[in-house]
Amino acid sequence: MRLLDTRLSEVATLYRPVGPGQLQCIIESGWARFPERKARQRYFYPMLHESFAKHVAGDWNVRNSGVGYVTRFKVKRAFLEPYPIYMVGGPEHREYRIDAECLAQLNSNIVGKIEVIAVFGEPPFSEETGLFGGF
Repeated sequence: MRLLDTRLSEVATLYRPVGPGQLQCIIESGWARFPERKARQRYFYPMLHESFAKHVAGDWNVRNSGVGYVTRFKVKRAFLEPYPIYMVGGPEHREYRIDAECLAQLNSNIVGKIEVIAVFGEPPFSEETGLFGGF
């Protein structure tokens, strides 16, 4: 009989496209938290599929800021249970809608670090680090 590691099912892997300002806030948090939403932004939209996040980062973030980053992070499933999953296009276009006032709770339920897994556009060069993208 093979025992399964139940910790794998206790977390969900999600994706979030971000621009350079949001990424800077994530870096400043020690790769642990997403920044607060702006007043007009009612929801935080973590995505279930990497391909959807890449599409948004490559189109939306690049068009608006010249560069888009795709982040990957893990969240405790218990936090996500009350939230429905929305399909906003094709089968891979699925996301959660987390109320902006609940973002601090989501951040408290992140397991491990937020990581950048893809970059689209031209990341800015950081004189401080000597790297593109500032990290």
